[in-house]
Amino acid sequence: MSDSVVIIPTYNEKENIEKIIRAVFSLEKAFDILIIDDGSPDGTATIVKNLQSEFTDRLHIIERQGKLGLGTAYIRGFKWGIERGYDYIFEMDADFSHNPNDLLRLYKACSEDGADLAIGSRYISGVNVVNWPMSRVLMSYFASKYVRLITGMKIADTTAGFKCYRKEVLQSVDLDAICFKGYAFQIEMKFTAYKCGFTLKEVPIVFVNRVEGVSKMSGGIFGEALFGVIQLKWNSLFKKYPQKIES
Repeated sequence: MSDSVVIIPTYNEKENIEKIIRAVFSLEKAFDILIIDDGSPDGTATIVKNLQSEFTDRLHIIERQGKLGLGTAYIRGFKWGIERGYDYIFEMDADFSHNPNDLLRLYKACSEDGADLAIGSRYISGVNVVNWPMSRVLMSYFASKYVRLITGMKIADTTAGFKCYRKEVLQSVDLDAICFKGYAFQIEMKFTAYKCGFTLKEVPIVFVNRVEGVSKMSGGIFGEALFGVIQLKWNSLFKKYPQKIES
């Protein structure tokens, strides 16, 4: 068993799923993979299950009935990873917007460079986004600026979804108390880790918009993030966060 598991939530990713699995397994470091599929009608889960005989004990799948939200998928995966004793637990998209090679850099940030949470950042060294319309780049960029202003987090890419957690972070966070299900979930997890005193480190990446399959992004997702962050900050004023224990 590897010390690391990469959690990849899926919904209708038949064009990408085998390629992303093979790309991760071809890296020089061994990573295990957990696919969490929300009842994809296109047969994504079947493709994964067919590959399990080739990647015995390294490729895992949890099948859920219907689209239950990104946040609940990751929380299910976090609990699964903690129960099985992984030291490093990753979030990654299935559509190659996150380059699998960058898993190695996120791992190094946590395993060698002192990060408790390593964030694949699109905005730490300029704007590194490929194939997005300018309107979406600007919306995402200024959303991150806005979140930083409200929350006080010193992070350039507050909405990033490509991350590596040391298990201690996820063990400290009350995962059942995480409120948001959509992309605001990414903000809430970073903010909670930040409030608990964990070290957050950004690793510059290039984000490439999906080539195959259909984007799950919508205007409602940004609405949740914009209004949710105010709620998040307000709630934090009355909440006691468990603090990182220095070793």
